[in-house]
Amino acid sequence: MRCVTPLWTSQAIAAATGGNASTPFAVDGVAFDSREVTHGDLFVAMQGEHADGHDFIPRALAAGAAGLLVDRPVPGPTVQVQDTGAALVDLARAARGRTQAKIIGVTGSAGKTGTKEALFQALDRMSFGGAHRSLKSYNNHVGVPLSLARMPATSRYGIFEMGMNHEGELRALTHIVRPHVAIITTIAPAHIEYFGTEEKIADAKGEIFEGLADEAVAIIPYDSPHAARLYNIATRHARQVVSFGFGSGADVRVIEDVPAAGGGTMVTAQLREARLSFTVAMPGRHWVANALAVLAAVQAVGGDLAQAGLALAEMDGLPGRGARRTVRTHDGGEALVIDEAYNANPASMAATLAQLGEERAGRRIAVLGAMKELGAQSEALHRALAEPVRGAGVALAILVGEEMAPLADALAGAVAVERAGDAESAFAMLAERLAGGDAVLVKGSNSVGLAKLVEKLSTLEEA
Repeated sequence: MRCVTPLWTSQAIAAATGGNASTPFAVDGVAFDSREVTHGDLFVAMQGEHADGHDFIPRALAAGAAGLLVDRPVPGPTVQVQDTGAALVDLARAARGRTQAKIIGVTGSAGKTGTKEALFQALDRMSFGGAHRSLKSYNNHVGVPLSLARMPATSRYGIFEMGMNHEGELRALTHIVRPHVAIITTIAPAHIEYFGTEEKIADAKGEIFEGLADEAVAIIPYDSPHAARLYNIATRHARQVVSFGFGSGADVRVIEDVPAAGGGTMVTAQLREARLSFTVAMPGRHWVANALAVLAAVQAVGGDLAQAGLALAEMDGLPGRGARRTVRTHDGGEALVIDEAYNANPASMAATLAQLGEERAGRRIAVLGAMKELGAQSEALHRALAEPVRGAGVALAILVGEEMAPLADALAGAVAVERAGDAESAFAMLAERLAGGDAVLVKGSNSVGLAKLVEKLSTLEEA
């Protein structure tokens, strides 16, 4: 959201960071990637592992940067600091300190971005454009401060996605964000290479509660086998703990859910003091669970539940996270493509395969990329995908990456399997076999590059 008044002045930036301004200026955006700079932005010249942002200052100025945050003298309107990375965190803390907005933090092994986006749609709708959220998946030690520094002082709500793959990372982020409401969507063996057990993953996710503001609410997944563990962590930091899920003991729970026309789900949910019937436009049981977390958070910040229900009914799929498109096939027919190419772990793989199994299709095809950062459990967790693949009625599985070998072995004789070394060869296999009436799921860890396959599919004539 662009500001009518400046997002930051050079004086405010200098005060927040302890820096020195070379000349007065004002900005209405913040960026640390010169390729993303737009007119009026503050460009933060950060020192990265492979590049120094100061080398890209000419590009940032050419793109319209109105000010520069730097650690050395350079030509142009600047605020000079000792460390630009630390200064970005200082700017984020200043943004948090000046706002009266209700702040919501979202983490979890899966569903973070979708839940964050659904919350934004709901809260922006009811505040007439007064909500702010982290863009894309800016959820790490740089992305979270950047997203917070971008928040206008007049925002009524702020929703921030927070991720981690090591112990202590969420602890640092939550003390910057200081949420009034913190959500854990689910616990699964994502990044288990760095933790060893799911219990340790749950403990690391629970760090989000350590930075809660006063009188805050913690929201946890009731159906998780780690719910009690999360509850015990949350009660040490939150005024109230709210659970969501399908189980009868959940504070926000499903009373009834039935398929809706168009592929979503019609849901009746019971909250502690209200019952709400609504439609979740996005298909899949995992999206119903996300919707329950959204309702719990909206209620916690005093929002309008009916408006939240309308937002959930209108939400479209996100690129890489459930976006759906229909493409023409070589035989003159149409095929459904479900884009889940952004990331994958065992839990999200199982959830999206289950949804594929619900699709009405002449044939179901799964293009599955390797799941990364699973460590010593990688072989067993890849092999375990055989059950959800078979359960979904997949007729053809195109498996991408060496890690998929155990799954190929487990599917032998039950499902037609093709092995591909990369996204390009997987696309060639799929394009050759794609036919009218097919439903295709594309999912894998981001580093596998299946987004390229989806991009190539988009070059087919869209129906």
